[in-house]
Order: sequence, then C-alpha cells, then structure tokens
Amino acid sequence: MRTQFRQTATALAEADDKVIVLLGDVSVYQFEQFKARFPRRFYNLGILEPTLISVAGGLASRGLRVFAHTIAPFLTERAYEQIKLDLCYNEFGANIVTCGASFDYAWDGATHHAYGDLAILRLLPGMEVIQPGSKAELAALLTSRYASGTPSYFRLSDHPHAIDTGPTRFGEGVVLKRGGSGVTVMTAGPLLANVLPAAAEFDVNLVYFHTLKPIDRELVRAFADTRILIVHDAFGLREAVNEVPGLRSWYHGLPDRFCSWYGKLDQMRARLGLDVAGIRAAIAALIAGKTASPSARRGDLAPRRTPAASSSRKRGTA
Repeated sequence: MRTQFRQTATALAEADDKVIVLLGDVSVYQFEQFKARFPRRFYNLGILEPTLISVAGGLASRGLRVFAHTIAPFLTERAYEQIKLDLCYNEFGANIVTCGASFDYAWDGATHHAYGDLAILRLLPGMEVIQPGSKAELAALLTSRYASGTPSYFRLSDHPHAIDTGPTRFGEGVVLKRGGSGVTVMTAGPLLANVLPAAAEFDVNLVYFHTLKPIDRELVRAFADTRILIVHDAFGLREAVNEVPGLRSWYHGLPDRFCSWYGKLDQMRARLGLDVAGIRAAIAALIAGKTASPSARRGDLAPRRTPAASSSRKRGTA
C-alpha cells in the first residue's frame, strides 16, 4: 500500500502544486523520486510525531494539501493532542497517512501494535476515518478526499486484500453477499481477505466498509432486523456500526487486554481467531443461535444491543 500511496501522492502533486509530503523518517526511500521532482514540497522531519502534526496543521492553515506519514501507533497515539487541537479544533484539513496497521509489525511487540487508532480518532469532531483494504481503494479514496478541507485519517497496511469490491465511494459501504439465514457479517479493511472465504459456505449477508467515519448508516439500517457479527482486527468498526440504534450485534475480534505476543501477522490472527477457520467458527456459532463461539475467550461475543431510538440524522453525520 505504501507504494500505491507514493504513486497516488506523486500523481496528485503533478496536477496540484499545493500538495506537500511530510515524513516521520519512514518511507523515505519510497519518496526519493518525489523529493527529486518536488524538492520544495517534501520534508523528512524525523522521529518527531507531534511536530509532524503541528507542522501539517500550520501548512494546512495556508491552504496547502498536506500528507503527514509515519508508523500508525506513533502518529496517532503519541500525537493525539496535536491531532485534536492543531487539526480538528482549528478545522485544518491535513491528511494523516500511516503504515503498520494492527499487527503488521507484530514482531516488534506491543509498542508497534496499532489496533486503537481507528477508535480514538473517531472520537474527534470533524475527523474522517478511512481504512482502505486494497490498493485500488486507497487510490480512489486518497484522490477523492485529499483536498476535502477536513482532517482525514488513512490507515495503510502492508497486507492489503486483492478483492474487487466494486466502485469505491467515500462514506459508502458495499454488500458483497446476500443470504437468508438472518445473520449479517460486517467487516472492514484488509481482513476481508479472511472474512470473505470464511463466509462463503454460509447463507449470510456480508457487508464491507472502507470508511469508518462517516459510517454508512443507511446500509447498516438495511440489516437492522438481522443478527450482526462484526469481525475486525481493531477497535472502531464495532463502535461505528453501533451508532445505529436497535441493533443486535456481536463482536469477533480483539480482547480487552494487551495482545502481548510477537510473531507474524498470520500468527497473530490465528491466535485471535481471526484466521479463516476462527472466523468460520464464529459465524457458525451465531447461526446456530449460540452466544459464544470457540474463540469467545479471545474476543467479545457477548451480544451488544444498542438502545432503540428514533433518529433524524442523515447518513454521513457523526
């Protein structure tokens, strides 16, 4: 995905002389040609994540279209106050683009795990939160939102899926499968590569999101009369889906404790029950009417019911 980011940012810079790239000493070699072509629009600020955001905010205040990029947990958690005040409070439309999603860098341990970024950035007023699952989705979403004038978060992964999910439109989810069992599986991002084959043998609906804020509320409401299984390798999607009142939803994903293990992405997913077999077991358990699955100890499969209430808010509001 980082290669796609560089290609898309370069294409945008060729057409728009307001595009600026700020790096936090990550992906520097990826952007060597960008630096050579646009030396006054490229800056590697080093391992200074709060400064990276503050500089992005200052440049955005002058009407420039900024991409601030480094590793996810450092740029989102370490610089959270700067994102909140320098970007969101001031309504400066910089683009935060990270790598190292969830367990991409699991071999470096808990300091490099990134599964809370989507959830905490959703809390900030005016923030867009985007989790593209494929290179094609990333290209479409970056191109359509980089100059939106709104603080935007793009979460990249080194392990994208290669599934054609159809046209990619900001704020719109996609129905990939329809079934009659009364169960709907909802997922987001690169994990679709495991969720799609896990759901293939079941008569379930499968709904996919690349935008977590604004979540596609109309699409969620369309399946409100079904039992919803939210499968995600991060926090954030469950919270976004449950903005819609009256749902019966279960979460198959992360436990409420540190995932303090080392390994490769596939190993981490298997341990969490987020490999194909683990997701398949969770779907089968919900279809069978159980409130838990063989992976209940890893995730939270207790049903979550949001209060039924009328809402006049339109899709796209937070």
